[in-house]
Amino acid sequence: IIDLFQKCHLDHPIGKFFGECTELKIKLDRCFRQEKAVKRKANFEESKRRRERLQTLRKEMAGRSEENLTQSS
Repeated sequence: IIDLFQKCHLDHPIGKFFGECTELKIKLDRCFRQEKAVKRKANFEESKRRRERLQTLRKEMAGRSEENLTQSS
């Protein structure tokens, strides 16, 4: 779509200002929106996994701290 859009601009240097390439622009925008949504979802899932892993590590560290305190007493 990007290539077609760029070609349209080259083929219609004046027409691009009067809507000659508008249909391709709309398709391009939709494509970018879909791509962004996919990336957003993947980033959200990755952050969710990292957050869960961090919580697990914090619980483990808290448990170790309690063990060290009881052993040193």
